[in-house]
Amino acid sequence: MKITFSFMLLFLTLYINGQQTPTLFEPNTISNDGEFGLTISPDSKIALWVLSKGKRDTLKIMESRKQNGKWTKPIIASFSSSKGEWKDIDPMFSPDGKTVLFQSNRNTNRSSDRKDFDIWAVNLTETGWAKPYRLEGSINSEASESYASITNEGTIYFMKENENKTGLSDIYYSILKDGKYQEPQNIGLPINTNERESNPYISPNGKYMIYFSSDKSGLGEVDLYITFKRKNKWTAPKNLGSPINSNLSEFCPFVHEKEKRLYFSRQEKDGDRFKENLYFIDFDINKYK
Repeated sequence: MKITFSFMLLFLTLYINGQQTPTLFEPNTISNDGEFGLTISPDSKIALWVLSKGKRDTLKIMESRKQNGKWTKPIIASFSSSKGEWKDIDPMFSPDGKTVLFQSNRNTNRSSDRKDFDIWAVNLTETGWAKPYRLEGSINSEASESYASITNEGTIYFMKENENKTGLSDIYYSILKDGKYQEPQNIGLPINTNERESNPYISPNGKYMIYFSSDKSGLGEVDLYITFKRKNKWTAPKNLGSPINSNLSEFCPFVHEKEKRLYFSRQEKDGDRFKENLYFIDFDINKYK
């Protein structure tokens, strides 16, 4: 009885202090050492993620639906590549759950020799997924765009290679105007540095953003950071710290606002491949303000 009480006391202490250990998302069913980039619909009924198998030669978006409280056996999403003729990555639900942004290197309506990723979208209808479409306007270029997330107002934040080469990659945003996305703007300091910044999750109201950086002061190769928008300026980024970050690589952050959970991917090198899985942890945004 004393052991049980002591264990519970330790658990409660860790929980109150925000030190609960991240939980592996659906081990064996979904997380099998070769998955990253999870997104879950606002109603918690649809999960999408990238099947990598620890490599980058074939990348497909997978889907599972929650039925009777359990996630169904994963299938390849109908809007992704069933045969692997192109690569699809980084799905992200819009705040209203009606659209999913993702990136693809499929050469539809562009030169057949291009290999860069563009931002695409697909709408969710009552009968399933509609036909995916490449975003119109100036948001896409011949450089790769990846990990796009969207606010309630339609502004999209994403990663692309910094054109002036001062950083390995930077975070950009593009505003929707007259149905088309405008020329992307570099979000600048204090977020973008000479390090690698990527994987921006923007909150629905656009008030905070979580992303990864390779800043050498972090705990691992890349860590997750948070920044808040105050008086139209971004605050100095704050490392989310342990136990979210570790000596491994944490990436692909996504906050489920209703569940109050942070979902993310964790990666470690394993010979000639990556061991990467999906995790979640209870997340109180007020702790970081």
